[in-house]
Amino acid sequence: MAPSLDTIANLAKQRGFVFQSSEIYGGIRSAYDYGPLGVELLRNVKDEWWRRMVQERGDVVGLDSAVLQARQVWQASGHESVFTDPLVECRNCNQRFRLDKLTDFHTCPNCGAKESFTEPRAFNLMFRTHTGPVEDEDNLVYLRPETAQGIFINFENVRRALRLKLPFGVAQIGKSFRNEITPGQFVFRTREFEQMEMEYFVHPEEADRHFEYWVDERVKWYTDLGMTAENLRVRPHEPDELSHYSAATVDIEYAFPWGWDELEGIANRTDFDLRQHAEHSGEDLRYFEQDSGERFYPYVIEPAAGATRTTFAFLIDSYHEEEVRGETRTVLRLHHRLAPYKVAILPLSKKAELIEPAEKLAADLRRHFMLEVDVTQSIGRRYRRQDEIGTPYAVTVDFDTLEDQAVTVRDRDTMEQDRIPLPGVLTYLKERLGQ
Repeated sequence: MAPSLDTIANLAKQRGFVFQSSEIYGGIRSAYDYGPLGVELLRNVKDEWWRRMVQERGDVVGLDSAVLQARQVWQASGHESVFTDPLVECRNCNQRFRLDKLTDFHTCPNCGAKESFTEPRAFNLMFRTHTGPVEDEDNLVYLRPETAQGIFINFENVRRALRLKLPFGVAQIGKSFRNEITPGQFVFRTREFEQMEMEYFVHPEEADRHFEYWVDERVKWYTDLGMTAENLRVRPHEPDELSHYSAATVDIEYAFPWGWDELEGIANRTDFDLRQHAEHSGEDLRYFEQDSGERFYPYVIEPAAGATRTTFAFLIDSYHEEEVRGETRTVLRLHHRLAPYKVAILPLSKKAELIEPAEKLAADLRRHFMLEVDVTQSIGRRYRRQDEIGTPYAVTVDFDTLEDQAVTVRDRDTMEQDRIPLPGVLTYLKERLGQ
């Protein structure tokens, strides 16, 4: 049974995954800080995405573009004029809602008032700011609402610098900002978030084949990292859902506690973006095919995932409760590549003769793994705590260690234990953690 949203949110706060931003001042809606465990989990998700999308491929390179870009970028892309949501306001309680997200257009979901909504109006989602000391229209800029445009405006820079030939991709992980009307569901929809996007440039005649490839490849990435296949589905967009630039789009959806919702979008953006930026900038962004002598605008296949949203989904999917010897055990069955800590070092006692070898072992292992040394509470309670934060292995240093120079290694998922000589602990863990 899937955990409730409250269950995950409470675990996230209690165990140091996610905190409400500005909490000591009452908090700010839809803004969150990632704690010691959350920042490790989020980093691991991004590292695994980069590993699969860039490191393990020979046809994709990376980029890190600026959050602040020229206003003309967003005029050319259409964001300044059409990046809007339909906004309505309840005249009774003054709450605002996205019209397209309301299940009943006649009833306010907040106060229950009937026929109380104002006429819908377009609400631009981009955050506005200014460069320089004068706040006027000449200095207006936006915080980027997506990372994709930074790739498109650098298409020729990247292609020329690395002498790339089609098909090739440019990947980017970075912060984006959207002034959402109705953020919610914990960290699922926030105004500040991280994206993992890749633009894959292809010959127009090969776009359909590459689109299907990337849909399959992206689903496989989630399941390879342990996400339950039954909790994933691929939903093609209906014709009236398609963005103005898209020839085809699918959403990879996850079965969140509130129902199916988007985890990642994969779109065939055609040649819209390169054409728009070429027209507005005056630069020639066509690709020259030497073998055929053809010059054309490549089509673009875009897998775009939210790093924060994906991290949230892995946290939900890994959550399990089970009964062990009459007690409920909570365990995060995170894939070992995603787990914040790979190993916990647990001296059986706080006595110096056990703390010293435990600290020495930890110092040796820290060069290879993120780990924690935990000396408080009973060994059983410490096992349960490590289970609850997803640590794959716990190493117990006990009084027998002083005699036999061996430790007990416990597996999170099976709870089985092995007695391992100290010199062999690193090899034992590397084999099981895939390092």
